[in-house]
Amino acid sequence: MDLAMIWFGIIVFATLMYIVMDGFDLGIGILMPFVSYREERDLMVNSVAPVWDGNETWLVLGGAALFGAFPLAYAVIVDALTIPLTLMLVALIFRGVAFEFRFKALPGHHGFWDTAFMAGSIFATFFQGVTVGAVIEGFPVEGRAFAGGGLDWLAPFPIFCGVGLVIAYGLLGATWLIMKTEHQLQLRMYHLSRRLVALMALCIAIVSVWTPLAYPGIADRWFSMPNLFALSPVPLFTAFCLLRLWRARPEHAHHRPFLMALCITLLGFIGLGISIWPHIIPPSITIWQAASPQQSLQFMLVGAVFIIPVILMYTYWSYRVFSGKVNPDEAYH
Repeated sequence: MDLAMIWFGIIVFATLMYIVMDGFDLGIGILMPFVSYREERDLMVNSVAPVWDGNETWLVLGGAALFGAFPLAYAVIVDALTIPLTLMLVALIFRGVAFEFRFKALPGHHGFWDTAFMAGSIFATFFQGVTVGAVIEGFPVEGRAFAGGGLDWLAPFPIFCGVGLVIAYGLLGATWLIMKTEHQLQLRMYHLSRRLVALMALCIAIVSVWTPLAYPGIADRWFSMPNLFALSPVPLFTAFCLLRLWRARPEHAHHRPFLMALCITLLGFIGLGISIWPHIIPPSITIWQAASPQQSLQFMLVGAVFIIPVILMYTYWSYRVFSGKVNPDEAYH
């Protein structure tokens, strides 16, 4: 068995699960500035209250798997992105504390904790996008160590990716609320989702032009023959999903917008994988070069075989139990 590939698949799966589930979770906080009534804000937060902490399990799993299975990649990425990763974790801490405290705070403190929740969600998402953009740009490595500077990530493309991910998570959050709420809040989310679809389409178009022009390797991957025809379903299906999302409000769809937003997220993740494959540290270090010894990969795989099904069962159970619309009179805190 190619254990490096198996572990790479596990990390990809954990990362995708985190992006999908914590994406709409963070999107709730990103959208909160557009909602002024406290009752509606409480309803938004209640829609994710039963599941939000379990969503972040996948981030822990992905980070731990990267550390154990690909220590070289972990060392280089953490060294290169110390600042944005630290700021992301600080933002997640503020957001988690605010999530609990906003329900228990005195009336005069509600505004502070709402602001902390919104700021934590926006900055955590932004720095996740910066991390993705920096990985696409690649890292200079010499002697199995990062050879760049601590502020190399502070460049136009990573910053743009940070803004783009805020829009993407906002779209996931809006479509989640369309599925989970009713009446005025749902109508507001229909309206916001149309704006976010337009912004998302613009971001995708800019990235689709920017990356091939700036990175010749990505241009060769996507536009050389026969890859051009083999990979064309990815952008075509993305355009189809955006169109279906745009038409969701006139057709009064409740579940389809969220499903289409998930598909767009999945397709973007696939596009990222295609662009950097087979490198785990672009532009030069492959999955196999960064992998741990076979004995270590085998030892960890035994634990993963038991842990991952447990996480999946817990995730399924929590979403199954709380699968209906949010009751305005019901509070989870």
